[in-house]
Amino acid sequence: MVRPIIQYALDFGRVRLITRLRVTGFTLSQGFQVHFRSTANVTTETETMSASPEISTECATPMAVRLWDVFRQFLWLGCISFGGPAAHLGYFQRTFVQRLQWLSDGHYAQLVALAQFLPGPASSQVGFGIGVLRGGIAGGMTAFIAFTLPSFLLMLALASSLDLLLQYHWFPAAIHGLKLLAVIVVADATLSMAKTFCSTAFSRILMLLTAVALWLTPLPVWLLLILAAFCGWIYSRWQGKAPADSAMPAERQAQQAGPYQAGRLALLIGLMFWGGLYVFSGLNGSSPDGSAQALNVFAAFYQTGSLVFGGGHVVLPLVQQQFADQLSTEILLTGYGAAQLVPGPMFTFATFAGAELLPEAPFTGALLATLGVFLPGFILLLAFTPLWSHWLVKPGLNRALMGINAAVVGLLLATLVTPVASSSLLNGADIVFAVVGFIALRRKALNVIGLIPLALGFGLLAP
Repeated sequence: MVRPIIQYALDFGRVRLITRLRVTGFTLSQGFQVHFRSTANVTTETETMSASPEISTECATPMAVRLWDVFRQFLWLGCISFGGPAAHLGYFQRTFVQRLQWLSDGHYAQLVALAQFLPGPASSQVGFGIGVLRGGIAGGMTAFIAFTLPSFLLMLALASSLDLLLQYHWFPAAIHGLKLLAVIVVADATLSMAKTFCSTAFSRILMLLTAVALWLTPLPVWLLLILAAFCGWIYSRWQGKAPADSAMPAERQAQQAGPYQAGRLALLIGLMFWGGLYVFSGLNGSSPDGSAQALNVFAAFYQTGSLVFGGGHVVLPLVQQQFADQLSTEILLTGYGAAQLVPGPMFTFATFAGAELLPEAPFTGALLATLGVFLPGFILLLAFTPLWSHWLVKPGLNRALMGINAAVVGLLLATLVTPVASSSLLNGADIVFAVVGFIALRRKALNVIGLIPLALGFGLLAP
């Protein structure tokens, strides 16, 4: 069944610009990369609605009912979705593709591929995209709020009571156990992403060079990501991989000219909005006294959210780089370890950090940090969606993305060594526990949820 690829909602569903594309075949490979083997057809809204009773029924459903459906489905998923972004995507596929049939497998694959290409929280971006399809921009925001709310409240509660908890002698020991859990999880994430994104000699070299650059030089992360994308593109040119033949009949080109031009306009507007906020955040984030005021918190986390490729694990090194003088490594790793305990997106680590940065107004700091770290990914998702199907067949883009992914793995590797392992592995017993836990996690003898009580118990009982 043909499902909508792009649906922009204006005035919450009254005026719609709908472009529908039909894709005849795709393959979803490891790492959620989609390779299309066909061209796209454009159909009018009238044709699609007459051919799809499901879409007609959906459009006849009142907006309030659709928004309530989005809220309750995502709130439930936000309460039970443990296991990180990969697990979230599995929950989404079973719930919204198989059970509720809100979108097709092909459309879901496109959303996942686009979220992997863009910076930001991949699983939350996919959830936002599903919400947009169901209820326009209001549906996307409803999906985000519902899916994020449980973990937001839990992380805010932890940050608000952290000073009180530190007065108990058992709490630092429990935190040490969570820091060991962080070592295991980051090591597992690094190895998993290395197997997915560093399968060639070139990508492995790029990964190691990125890690060494982060260890030895003060280069910012965003510059390293740009350099990695450029290296990937150069490697593609050097390999002599020309773009695939994209010739199509003149009639087909004329059919696609209108939607393509509209997509370029949407991309331009979205990038201008995203870039304007990025420049604004840069100006506000560089106050002379370096204090963590409300606008500075939002600005810093907006910049962080604009640079996060590879999931919530990458938030830790970026936040550590941004706030090295304001948040100790112990506090950062406490929040990171707690983010493993709660369901929902790991990006709510920003909730904890924002509350710690504004101790006089923890709710304000948590809210601004959370909005700041999520907003860039949502803006870019809306901006890039119209042209994404046209770009998937470009080999140069895939090579540039390969370079970025390799650099992200290097970023995780550098973070694993410093500060995660260096501040957590204090003696031989810690090293043994981390190694055994890592092996158990890799061999699927235990999952992260099963490791949590073991890590807490080891922290409390170890000498």
